Amino acid sequence: MSGWQTSALDTARALSFAAFLWLSAVIYSTLLLILFPLLPRQHLQRLVLQWEHAVLWALRRLCGLGYRVTGLEHLQACHGQGQIIFSNHQSAWETIALGPLLPTPQTWVTKRELLLVPFFGWALALFRPIAIDRSAGRRAMRQLLTVGAERLALGHSIVIFPEGTRVTPGKLKRFGIGGALLAARTGVPVVPIAHNAGCFWGRNQLRKRPGIIDVVIGPPIETKGLSASAINALAEDWISAAVTALVQKTDCMPASD
Repeated sequence: MSGWQTSALDTARALSFAAFLWLSAVIYSTLLLILFPLLPRQHLQRLVLQWEHAVLWALRRLCGLGYRVTGLEHLQACHGQGQIIFSNHQSAWETIALGPLLPTPQTWVTKRELLLVPFFGWALALFRPIAIDRSAGRRAMRQLLTVGAERLALGHSIVIFPEGTRVTPGKLKRFGIGGALLAARTGVPVVPIAHNAGCFWGRNQLRKRPGIIDVVIGPPIETKGLSASAINALAEDWISAAVTALVQKTDCMPASD
């Protein structure tokens, strides 16, 4: 097969996956909105997990992109109690793939404007994420600390991308302090997660690079007695080192934003 034929085939596969992703998001979101008054939350969560598994299956079948996970035992060590998940943020992939990997129930910290996205955002709002208005300053911080503590007391996993935005592989961004403050005030463990998804599914890129995304889950960071800055330093050092190793292993050149 010639180079242009291969390129055309890769583009066709990427377009097929994009169509599947958005069509399935509309269908499942509509189902969630209809069933929300009728079913308990755990049943709705199963629908979300079903959709996420379907998207990961389509990504593997259409684009040749799979994943592998190491360190799942570190999540199991915190099973049944509240925990805070810190993950690096490179791609849209982790917003889909982390859901099936992490303990339930989950509360995600997200940007408030995502709730305005038709269908997807409306369905997301049903699960009461901690939707932060980043222009709100101290009010947003109080919201994170108050609601986060309430959900942790109920045994939720609080999922945070402390970089605050997607970061190109090979680059680093300082962690925001909010998640570390929540950990310092509640004393719950922080579980760090590193991955190299951006090497395969770049920001605003249609085509996906075939291969295997690596997800590494680190040992829980015990936070009792530590300051927020100390917690952030421990998590940032571990995640940064793990991400750097994964990017180098993948021979991943930084993609343009």
